[in-house]
Amino acid sequence: MKTKSSRSAKNSKANSLRPFSSILLDGPDRAPARAMLYPVGFKAEDFQKPIVGIASTWSNVTPCNMHIDKLALESEIGANAAGGKAIIFNTITVSDGISMGTEGMKYSLVSREVIADSIETVVGAEGMDGFVAIGGCDKNMPGSMMAIARMNRPAVFVYGGTILPGCITGDPRKLDIVSVFEAVGAHANKKITDKQLQAVESCAVPGAGSCGGMYTANTMASAIEALGMSLPNSSAQNAISPAKKDDCRRAGAAVVNMLKRGIKPLDILTKKAFENAITVVIALGGSTNAVLHLLAIAHAAKVKLTIDDFTRIGKRVPVLADLKPSGKHLMSELVAIGGIRPLMKILLDAGLLHGDALTVTGQTMAQTLASVKPYPSWQTIIQPFEKPIKKDSHLVIFRGNLASEGAVGKISGKEGLKFTGKAIVFEGEEPALKAILNGTVKAGHVIVIRSEGPKGGPGMREMLSPTSAIMGKGLGKEVALITDGRFSGGSHGFVVGHVTPEAYVGGAIALVKNGDPITIDAEQRELTLDIPAKELAARRKAWRKPAPRYTRGVLAKYAAHVTSASLGAVTDDDLKL
Repeated sequence: MKTKSSRSAKNSKANSLRPFSSILLDGPDRAPARAMLYPVGFKAEDFQKPIVGIASTWSNVTPCNMHIDKLALESEIGANAAGGKAIIFNTITVSDGISMGTEGMKYSLVSREVIADSIETVVGAEGMDGFVAIGGCDKNMPGSMMAIARMNRPAVFVYGGTILPGCITGDPRKLDIVSVFEAVGAHANKKITDKQLQAVESCAVPGAGSCGGMYTANTMASAIEALGMSLPNSSAQNAISPAKKDDCRRAGAAVVNMLKRGIKPLDILTKKAFENAITVVIALGGSTNAVLHLLAIAHAAKVKLTIDDFTRIGKRVPVLADLKPSGKHLMSELVAIGGIRPLMKILLDAGLLHGDALTVTGQTMAQTLASVKPYPSWQTIIQPFEKPIKKDSHLVIFRGNLASEGAVGKISGKEGLKFTGKAIVFEGEEPALKAILNGTVKAGHVIVIRSEGPKGGPGMREMLSPTSAIMGKGLGKEVALITDGRFSGGSHGFVVGHVTPEAYVGGAIALVKNGDPITIDAEQRELTLDIPAKELAARRKAWRKPAPRYTRGVLAKYAAHVTSASLGAVTDDDLKL
């Protein structure tokens, strides 16, 4: 016969695995809650199991997410087999590739906040003890991670996986969505015909998965693995593959294991973890959006991370990966030679990663990398330390009288390290794109696209259309571009975004006039408007704040609450850590 104390100990242990679902489901008074769950597949014994949410970002809006409904089912299987009871729920996604260059792109960064809020809402409301979050497109990943950090319940992130390259019969090129954007510029420059443009657009995106270079999706997936919040190699698997299905099943089981071991996200999301993420992003030549998103995730985790941490770490970490957009290779090619794990082992052995950082496996980063095999000797994607793509970071944090609170450049070195030119100023993206395509923009110009910041846009649109048009027009080394908006991970060239303070709040970018000399110095990390201080002061005195572009709806709410890009463009007002 069991004693009262032994039953109490058993119940206590059970409730330690069910700290939230037990409140929701246990006892006679919770019968109505249980009654609501029988129709969705619960059996009586399931009410004694930990509830594991599966946050799916499935949608037919974009190929990045079109397969995630199937991946969610795999995570459900894994959680249930490990002793949990899974519940699948959905959140939104939007497609940057479709909305790019239009007013719709203003909703992109906003979607990051909506995703984070919606996952937090469902997990909190339904008493989930832990959860898996599966993301494909750019904002799914940081949005999921912000929710994971806020809730601090056992959780694992799963990346939906990279797309395979597109191809045209008889053409040796491996195509992706950026190939289409650059083809638009080439078409405007009469380098390709209507038929050739149509051939590229119809073949560049062959199926499911996220954009194929080291653009924002693959960058953030790699960063999250380096944070320790996804299972080993989750970031480097093709979207349609047995490996990705297995990753999803193991993630469901891993959440149950974290519950049993008492491991929570904030045990993992330490300053060391964020430094590991920054290191891996730099070595991979990743997207400027990583700066914005890692700042936002750190804020949610209450970790003090600033843009200056990117400079500090960037001084000692080289760019080693020859990946698109500035390099030659696609993510699927990196997957084929072993993914990012061998690179992480190289960085660890060089003393550039914190090996003692915890991961969702329950092991340290060093333990997870101990048995990783090196890349094959014949590969050329990951360069050796003695012959890096760039000896220090390509992510350059600029300061100066044009960016007193900072700006972010993606300077590979291929476009040079310093550019001085005359400003040609545009209020928003559309007139700038038109001027690039029709030849108004000339060699020697510094294109200034303003009023695209978090508040002023609102929403901080990505400038893939203008930057791709610049490359397509053959002006990649002849012009520079600065903006208070941001860039797609597919952008390359002499470009600087995230200029803060933004134009809408009276930053110096609002005061630039056509013909003003501007210097972008990546070596000194300075962004300078080369006019007398007295003239700048006079312009500032005459400046008037513009009326908001939206006065109701989600964009108006976002603009009212969003912080500066230099702080991650988060939407909660309390920035005290």
